[in-house]
Amino acid sequence: MRRVYFDHSATTPVHPAVAEEMYRYVNKTFGNPSSVHFFGREARKAVEEAREKVARAIGSRPEEIIFTSGGTESDLMAIKGVAYANRNKGNHIITSSVEHHAVLDNCKALEKEGFAVTVLPVDADGMVSPDSVAAAITDKTILITIMHANNEVGTIQPIGEIGRLARERGILFHTDAVQSFGKIPVNVDELLVDFVSISGHKIYAPKGIGALYIRRGVRWLPISLGGGQERKRRPGTENVPGIAALGKAAEIAMETMAAEAARLTLLRDRMIKEVMENYSNVRLNGHPTKRLPNHVNFAFEFIEGESLLLSLDLQGVAASSGSACTSGSLEPSHVLLAMGIPPEIAHGSLRITLGKDNNEEDVSYFLDVLPAIIERLRAMSPLYHKVSDDCETCVKTWCR
Repeated sequence: MRRVYFDHSATTPVHPAVAEEMYRYVNKTFGNPSSVHFFGREARKAVEEAREKVARAIGSRPEEIIFTSGGTESDLMAIKGVAYANRNKGNHIITSSVEHHAVLDNCKALEKEGFAVTVLPVDADGMVSPDSVAAAITDKTILITIMHANNEVGTIQPIGEIGRLARERGILFHTDAVQSFGKIPVNVDELLVDFVSISGHKIYAPKGIGALYIRRGVRWLPISLGGGQERKRRPGTENVPGIAALGKAAEIAMETMAAEAARLTLLRDRMIKEVMENYSNVRLNGHPTKRLPNHVNFAFEFIEGESLLLSLDLQGVAASSGSACTSGSLEPSHVLLAMGIPPEIAHGSLRITLGKDNNEEDVSYFLDVLPAIIERLRAMSPLYHKVSDDCETCVKTWCR
């Protein structure tokens, strides 16, 4: 049976060159980067070289990069670090209804500590309006946190416009770039951001490593204490193999991003075109054009999402119904609900995220096995029935 991996937004396989770089610092160059002897100095050199590579990828200074355990920790450090450092200035935070739970849950936790949080709505494409951001700003606003690209539907947010608003009002601005980094350009000066969260395992580095960009001179406090590592901003012995791997992955991503984005966009658009043309009662979730080059999200009506995923898995196709971080939840996606999609339809969502090893044959295979799966699952649904275009008697919402 053919095996097709279409879940790169959940995680990516480690790139062979990245694995080789990582192994070097697992096996041979094993020193503690805080040690002053030769073994420590070699490890320190690896950390700083990786810092330069990540900084180069986003147009920042190396000293503005902190290595973390991943995107979730980076979000936590940015949001709570700003909140605690600026409490005497204000207590208001602005975010959106489609953020990752690493952002939403930390904002919710801050509400219990006396902070006020405005959660902005999105339109039917999952887009945040810069006008709604401007309208939400008060004289107590200290932070705006809006993700660069959505992890579930792929919509790319107008971060540059929001960044300009934040800069004009003197408000700190954080963006979760976990899904966008390495796939589309992320330049801190062009986006006018003060904090950027990055995760390694979305760009062919291993799990457990990430980074946080903190613009030099902003008011921010570390949220943990205990050592002098990372200029006292994130204590604890550095994950040297992971850091070296992230640096290598960032370097490769910058070298290949333009060509890979163009290639994946062609595969993505073919998939969208054929599915939308060949199936009734299906919708494309997310913005039709302002979306990540590797990202597709469909909602198949009258189908339960878990059954769809299991049926695809039996045919060798690995996909998801949304964020891997909420895959154990029985609730429909908070992102799709925020976009106005009814719960019964949100339950039938299918997220397909392409990667470097996918090709035309993978897309063709998926398109070949999908019809029988859709037909079988819809035949099992008590709600599904075939409707002609001129049906005048049916008043159900799914008859269009």
